[in-house]
Amino acid sequence: MALSGKVAAGRPKRADARRNYDQLLAAAREVFAEHGTDAALDDIAKRAGVGAGTLYRHFPTRDDLLEAVFRDRVEELTVRAEELLDAESPVDALAAWLRAVVVHSTTYRGLAATVMATKLDGGSELTSTCHGAMYAAGAALLDRARRAGQVRPEVSVSDVLKLVNAVAWATEQANDGPDQIGRLMHVVMTGVRTATPALATT
Repeated sequence: MALSGKVAAGRPKRADARRNYDQLLAAAREVFAEHGTDAALDDIAKRAGVGAGTLYRHFPTRDDLLEAVFRDRVEELTVRAEELLDAESPVDALAAWLRAVVVHSTTYRGLAATVMATKLDGGSELTSTCHGAMYAAGAALLDRARRAGQVRPEVSVSDVLKLVNAVAWATEQANDGPDQIGRLMHVVMTGVRTATPALATT
């Protein structure tokens, strides 16, 4: 099941152009994570080791770059979901993926909202494609855990994605970082599991 293929798009075919594109994308992810989505584009070009002209050739506007980073982030999460389908414990695989979703969301604060607000409307192809890919990734992991009898049968993919979005929002507001993510995800997975594990005492 090639979930990641649903969101991959836009990379140039020529080796040198593809290398520049990938360097710019990697630099944009770093700079946006450090300084937010309003970071200077010239700083991104400098970190990527290319000129401003190369940046604008690949990404004519800031919105184009934001869209590429958003799409790349979703693709990375779907690839991770595919990898976790082979994990020994289905419920632990689900928990690991949901935590990855939260970490990505808190690392790139406001990225999704910025993309949707500045360039895309609610019915856009990118919105639909990325939402569908995330839904399919979560469904595959949840269904596997359900078949193993490790999660409550009434829990849906929409339920768990709403819960992790709430965890991401709460973490951003409190700014407690990884410790809070771990605590809140423990609460989420305690409610999702069929058998409730004992709470850690240390």
